[in-house]
Amino acid sequence: MARRDPNPEASERKLGELTMIWRFARRYPGRIASALAALVVAAGATLAIPGGFRLVIDKGFIASGGDVGPYFQYLLLIVLVLSLATATRFYFVSWMGERVVADIRIAVQANLLRLAPRFFEENRPSEIASRLTADTAIIEQVVGTTVSVALRNIVLAIGGIIYLFAIAPKLAAMLLLGIPVVMLPVILMGRRLRNLSRSTQDRIADVGATVSETLRAMKIVQGFNQEAREAERFGAVVGSSFDTARRRIRTRAVMTAIIIGLIFGSITMVMWQGAIDVANGRLSGGSIAAFILTGGLVAGAFGALAEVYGDIVRAAGAAARLSELLTAEAEIKAPAHPIALPQPPRGQLAFEHVGFRYPTRPEVLALDDVSFTVEPGEMVAVVGPSGAGKSTILQLAQRFYDPESGTIRLDGIALPDADPADIRARIAVVPQETVLFGASARDNLRYGRWDADDDTIWAAAEAANAASFLRALPDGLDSFLGEAGARLSGGQRQRIAIARAILRDAPLLLLDEATSALDAESERLVQDALDRLMKERTTIVIAHRLATVRAADRILVMDQGRIVEQGDHATLSAQGGLYARLARLQFNDVAA
Repeated sequence: MARRDPNPEASERKLGELTMIWRFARRYPGRIASALAALVVAAGATLAIPGGFRLVIDKGFIASGGDVGPYFQYLLLIVLVLSLATATRFYFVSWMGERVVADIRIAVQANLLRLAPRFFEENRPSEIASRLTADTAIIEQVVGTTVSVALRNIVLAIGGIIYLFAIAPKLAAMLLLGIPVVMLPVILMGRRLRNLSRSTQDRIADVGATVSETLRAMKIVQGFNQEAREAERFGAVVGSSFDTARRRIRTRAVMTAIIIGLIFGSITMVMWQGAIDVANGRLSGGSIAAFILTGGLVAGAFGALAEVYGDIVRAAGAAARLSELLTAEAEIKAPAHPIALPQPPRGQLAFEHVGFRYPTRPEVLALDDVSFTVEPGEMVAVVGPSGAGKSTILQLAQRFYDPESGTIRLDGIALPDADPADIRARIAVVPQETVLFGASARDNLRYGRWDADDDTIWAAAEAANAASFLRALPDGLDSFLGEAGARLSGGQRQRIAIARAILRDAPLLLLDEATSALDAESERLVQDALDRLMKERTTIVIAHRLATVRAADRILVMDQGRIVEQGDHATLSAQGGLYARLARLQFNDVAA
């Protein structure tokens, strides 16, 4: 998604991405019809104004000897119609802009929720967020303003040219001959402007990504005294964005100057000929006045079209970037005819000769011919040095990825043959890095089961040793926990995650145990909660504590993506292999 496409032909097709916007807009035909009707009325009223002045001059001053009252009344009526039609047009097109952008954001978010983690490893979430904000803001401006202005000026230009021919065919023909000359720079400079518009949006996304990254890591930035370095890096990104925008603005300014110069130059030459015709009696004073006013409207319409063309090009680039998110295909999805998992759920998990490489690290074999079976109710601890593949087992068990080789089965069904939603419904997870949302305590807890009532939530909190601090919060379950649970300690966040898993009440528990970083009191409370959670459940735990390892029915020892030892604590300790060394170095330190 983040890759740049230097191909000019591909860039030429970007305007075609505007059809994506139309697919959302056409859901509201009544609003479109109302906006178009108001637009046509407003444009017609605008074109009627020069005709009114023609009547004032030819009929009022000349034919009626100065009785101009009726004709100015006619002009006032036109102005009233124009104001009402313009207000109506503004309402409907603004409504369309907001509604279309809201629909696009909802559709993009819905598609993002279907995508596998691989997509977000290859594409920065901060850039995706920029597309949902900055790019949709451009589309809102175009749908809610620019398209309306463009259509209004097209109607004015066409209607004005027709009226010019009705007043003075010769002068109108002369004016019309200049249009191809005006369009030439639009065609020649349009491709460059489209490329620069897309590049501008990419640079804006880089700015947003850099800001997001720095703000998330502010404690690290300040802790290592890197404020100046981050300011310099951000300045470089902003500078790059400004340079790209400057090139786009310069190109658009040159194109606008050329077009307006050609348009008004043509108008001036035609008016010169018109003045000669008036002097020779071939044209009335009212006609030339109406021609000048209408010619000004037509010239202004073409000038405005040159202006809005740049906005439409930017919208095409924004639409292209959003379309990439809308059309991204989910790699992990339910088969056409998924096999139902057996009832009642047992929680058996089997890996059969599984091999896997992460998409972002294809040179590293994360799992190499891994085979094991966890029986219902069994607790299996997975140990090994960093990078051995322990967390990969948990990722594959939830089918966030599919293995390159081998098969993973849950309750006897191969994961690709089942609906991923059914698979994950049988799994509860307590991750090593607790993920909490910027929401209330209640909403964070019932993420495990959204329909849980307060009694059930409090029961889960009690079991997770979380009830005491939750009751102490200012608003209890309604208390806002802060961004990523920032208002809680590490141990409290862990106990919220455990309560969430208790509410899930799933037969298979995946536990990336992370108690070693907690103080002794928090560790004891968390471990007590984990012990209750693991009862009568099939459990796979990445173990960091000696007590957890000793309590396991079986231990899998992993190294470089392979299972190198299996057995219980006593057996593996006696073998004197990798587990015995880990037990001396890691587990004994933790126990101490």
